[in-house]
Amino acid sequence: MTDAKTLGQALDALLQPDKFRDYGPNGLQVEGDREVKLLVSGVTASRALIEAAIAANADAILVHHGLFWRGQDGRVTGWMRDRLRLLLAHGIHLFAYHLPLDAHPELGNNAQLGRLLGFQTSGRFGEQDLGFVGAPSAPWSCAQHLADHVAGVLGRQVTCVGGSDQAVRRVAWCTGGAQGYFEAAIAQGVDAFVTGEISEPQAHLARETGVAFLACGHHASERYGAPALGGHVAQMLGIEHQFIEIDNPA
Repeated sequence: MTDAKTLGQALDALLQPDKFRDYGPNGLQVEGDREVKLLVSGVTASRALIEAAIAANADAILVHHGLFWRGQDGRVTGWMRDRLRLLLAHGIHLFAYHLPLDAHPELGNNAQLGRLLGFQTSGRFGEQDLGFVGAPSAPWSCAQHLADHVAGVLGRQVTCVGGSDQAVRRVAWCTGGAQGYFEAAIAQGVDAFVTGEISEPQAHLARETGVAFLACGHHASERYGAPALGGHVAQMLGIEHQFIEIDNPA
């Protein structure tokens, strides 16, 4: 058992959120009133996750996508009221780490996705060094074969645009909505870029540059950092941990 302050200090020490310019607050977002015996991790602080955590008798929730974002309506109504009401009624602490969880070199979303896909990291790129670059454990014969591999590992369809029939020997990746990193990835001399989402301009860039763009789903690419972090900090503090997956097609 531990308290929320100790849990927050352990998370901050690992992720160092003060080093990042982010879109919302990192760390403790909602303060509960429970000692922490069970930490539940998930991708997003949705009502479904909060309800599942309540059913599991969780004391704290750790997510990648929290409740509060820069520029959002600050009124506590509708869906925001419902989520906060559940957390406060049950005294559950909510911790959220966005870019710091993407960036961590071992426990983060990018590191965990790369490990899962068999990528060997050799460097970082892009704004705040959030993008990872490296090589597959063995070259893929073409971009479509890499896309088939990613789809098989993540269990969902992958959109693959561009590329060529040549082997994929060097890859870049950045989880979630990192389509804006594509040009920086191209500058790294890669054969393919893996992320969660694709927007209209990236399809043209992929076709014109010959660098394959693989969009494998925002949620699908970011469901590995939170459980890795949650399990690690739970072991450090001698508490229990449970990852709860809430399906999301996005």
